[in-house]
Amino acid sequence: MEVILKQDVKGLGYKDDLVTVANGYGRNFLLPKGIATLATESARKMHAETMKQRAFKEEKLRKEAAANAEKLAGVSIKVGAKAGESGKIFGSVTNIQVAEALVKAGYNVERRNIEIAEDIKQLGSYTAKVRLYKEVSATVNFEVVAE
Repeated sequence: MEVILKQDVKGLGYKDDLVTVANGYGRNFLLPKGIATLATESARKMHAETMKQRAFKEEKLRKEAAANAEKLAGVSIKVGAKAGESGKIFGSVTNIQVAEALVKAGYNVERRNIEIAEDIKQLGSYTAKVRLYKEVSATVNFEVVAE
């Protein structure tokens, strides 16, 4: 039985995938729970049109994210933190402070999309990876300075 998934199913596929499943699994679990729809001829045509429109929109978003990644690649920001005389920070710098510094610099980035590789507990220069879209990301250099 072929079905079109309405949402991601672990071990089976992602949303809008056309997958073949056992008849019982499709009839007794996927279809009644609303997780999938039966892949009839008309449903396949609608699915193909939806995927074509979505691909156009995603390409536009991907281009926009790539342009933003180029802008962010050359950015160097400063993040202030309270520190002792030896340069050790009280606490640590998190992605929240980096996101706030990026917003002050004029770049609207959500904190969830910022990944910092190591714990920052000293003053100095570091890098963070900013995910802008599925496969598009940029590396931002930032310097932790004493307040």
